Amino acid sequence: MERAPRGRVGASPAATFHIDPGRTDTFVRGDRSVAQIVLQEIVKQYGSLTVIDHLNLTMEDNEFTVLVGPSGCGKSTTLRMVAGLEDVTEGEIFIDGKAVTHLDPKDRDVAMVFQDYALYPHMNVARNMSFALRLAHYPKAEIDKRVREVAGTLGIEDLLHRKPRELSGGQRQRVAMGRALVRDASTFLFDEPLSNLDAKLRTQMRAELALMRQRLNKNMIYVTHDQVEAMTLGDRIVVMHEGYIQQQGSPEELFKRPANKFVAGFIGSPAMNFLDGQVSEEGGHPMVKGAGFSFRLPETRREALAGRGNPKVTVGIRPSVFVPAEEGADAVNLIRLPALVSEYIGAHSVLIADCGGTQVTVEIDSETPIAVGQELSFTIDPGTIHLFDTESEESI
Repeated sequence: MERAPRGRVGASPAATFHIDPGRTDTFVRGDRSVAQIVLQEIVKQYGSLTVIDHLNLTMEDNEFTVLVGPSGCGKSTTLRMVAGLEDVTEGEIFIDGKAVTHLDPKDRDVAMVFQDYALYPHMNVARNMSFALRLAHYPKAEIDKRVREVAGTLGIEDLLHRKPRELSGGQRQRVAMGRALVRDASTFLFDEPLSNLDAKLRTQMRAELALMRQRLNKNMIYVTHDQVEAMTLGDRIVVMHEGYIQQQGSPEELFKRPANKFVAGFIGSPAMNFLDGQVSEEGGHPMVKGAGFSFRLPETRREALAGRGNPKVTVGIRPSVFVPAEEGADAVNLIRLPALVSEYIGAHSVLIADCGGTQVTVEIDSETPIAVGQELSFTIDPGTIHLFDTESEESI
């Protein structure tokens, strides 16, 4: 795939948290404003290998920004550079207008939650949470107050005397978050904090993180490879690939208006289907055709398609936009798919079907059993069809 331009692309069994979403108090102490974070022309190299290439990113005050992408895309490296745990090869990092590129981590007013908890095994929960405050020589009364306040919010006040080995994975993760929260830093950094948890606990923790975020007047940067976490938690998602920002924007913006094929395939579960097609004009209407399908496109697509020398395109269709066709439905935008596999998930089923030799995924309700080989007919709203250039993979 041709690399995207530099900088922005496209549009701008554990205890549960005892958080009352109706509360309006926060952990903010004092009148300090939340810090804007700016990454300017950031380059990170390891010898001759460039892992971040002239990255530009601004994270606004009180914003939950999620860096998402596959392993090796540079998201954790970017987070560690903000934290001061990785040196910057080129470029500058600013927090609240102050250049922090060459400052030690302790001087950046950030707190980090690691993937592996990083708890001291010989210290109990209270001492793990208060470690940074004790190093900074805070008064004992202030330390005790902050630890108990945060522990109560996280639902771990009964665990303060325990050692890490006596805790479940979810409890350890809460302690790690508590250790960051007691510091009252301007910015919290999360490096895949839920990846070590089982699926059920991960879902629970996502919801609790979202509730906690409502009470914290803080900047948060969250790294994950899980696009479901990104979609459910982020005010803004930054999709990264091979050291470049592919697109950034709200979850809805990235889902409905992906800038390129990579973003379209990465955001959304199940993933978008991609089919080879050709655009043409038929009966005064723009059309896209391929093996097993023929779709009439909206007139609004005509201008974007005009003047393209190559009629070949990649057609993108979300699994959720297939609508079972009623008998006698208009043949326009009708597609017939023989079923290969039907996966029953409960409220709905995921159907793997054949479209002209290419496997496609379809989401349907699970009321009617589907037999292997059964041919099903669907209609597709032409406004939900995505087109991508076959060479650049940019959205058309």
